[in-house]
Amino acid sequence: MSKRFLIIGCGDLGNTIATKLISQQHKVYGLRRNIDQLSEGVQPIACDFYEIENLPPLPEVDYVIFSAAAKSRDIEHYRQIYVDAPAAILKALPTAPIRSFVVSSTGVYAQNRGEWIDEFSAAEPNTAHSVLLLEGESQFKQRSACTLIRSSGIYGPGRTHLLKRILSGTIALETPTHFSNRIHSDDLADFVVHLIGKAIDQQPLKELYLASDGHPAPIHEITKWLAEQLGVAAHHQEPIQRGGNKRIANRAMRESGFVCRYQDYKAGFAPLLDDFKSQQRQIT
Repeated sequence: MSKRFLIIGCGDLGNTIATKLISQQHKVYGLRRNIDQLSEGVQPIACDFYEIENLPPLPEVDYVIFSAAAKSRDIEHYRQIYVDAPAAILKALPTAPIRSFVVSSTGVYAQNRGEWIDEFSAAEPNTAHSVLLLEGESQFKQRSACTLIRSSGIYGPGRTHLLKRILSGTIALETPTHFSNRIHSDDLADFVVHLIGKAIDQQPLKELYLASDGHPAPIHEITKWLAEQLGVAAHHQEPIQRGGNKRIANRAMRESGFVCRYQDYKAGFAPLLDDFKSQQRQIT
């Protein structure tokens, strides 16, 4: 049975989710500033999060998906993207959704000693940014049933910042050990759609899932391997990882029946490296 979805902040991740939902015959509205960047078949809703008072009339929908991503670390930008704009959009909906699916971040966990984190770990944010992420989650929890999907670092097509940095000969420090947690963007989109399918089928959902490939690795190991694959002599080491030093367990994700296509960084980076090297050859 066809359902109606509103994707708030329909960027790269939201577009991927939308395409998958449309292929299942669902109706998807995409809310973002530049509607010309929406995927084919998405019903456009133009909205600038910084001019939320000009929000157009919103349709009645069954489910809401929040997948916005801040483009800046400016704290007021964070507040607008993750707290103020979502609150205004949810308030403007003609009826409350059956459920909201909120893509958030494992950055709300302050653990910093290489501890394993799961859904039972305390979220005690220790930065202004992570405090706002947690406040943003609460906007959705106050208005409808809500499933939080706290994602670790997202990588995938178009996300080449780390590869470009390594191409300059820079890799991460070997000591102290700093664990990195990642999930491929395709796996994250598939997981969101997987949970939506369970909701539509009225299967039980948890309130919280940690989305990660389940194989954390030291960032030095990852960047050293990437340098080797790129044929780059690593002549400089410096801190690369932003955020806490923790290891993310994906137990609830696996218990839901979902299996990542890219189960570790080598599997996920392999096709990206092929594309990146091809692009570099074209440049040179």
